[in-house]
Amino acid sequence: MHRGDFGIENFNSSQGHIVYKYFQIEEFASPDDLTSGNMMDSLLLDKLDLARDICGFPLIINSGYRSIEHNKKVGGVANSSHLLGLAVDIHCTDSRKRFMLLDALLVAGFDRVGLADTYIHVDVDPEKKPCVIWTY
Repeated sequence: MHRGDFGIENFNSSQGHIVYKYFQIEEFASPDDLTSGNMMDSLLLDKLDLARDICGFPLIINSGYRSIEHNKKVGGVANSSHLLGLAVDIHCTDSRKRFMLLDALLVAGFDRVGLADTYIHVDVDPEKKPCVIWTY
């Protein structure tokens, strides 16, 4: 699946948009383009929905899709997976929840994970090396 290739099981034809169990697509929008959440990759969102189900607590999305302008503003790298809708940063400051969330993300199938003091980054970028965990 690719960006915009949403699974039919998540499509609500009466409302004309994708429905996820735990997330609204607007949660992933760049702050300077409130409709840009639609640019998120469906595979990433399906995995994220599964991870949320596994960990059992709400997830706060710090960053999903980013416009070029917003990516520059937040100091993102030029080849950021956020620019393609292939990445999210999930707010996490509690060490126990960080452990539970990391476990859930791995079980859900994420294999690119970045750990920071206040968030966990995951992406599904096929152009980047898989099976890695890094720190910020």
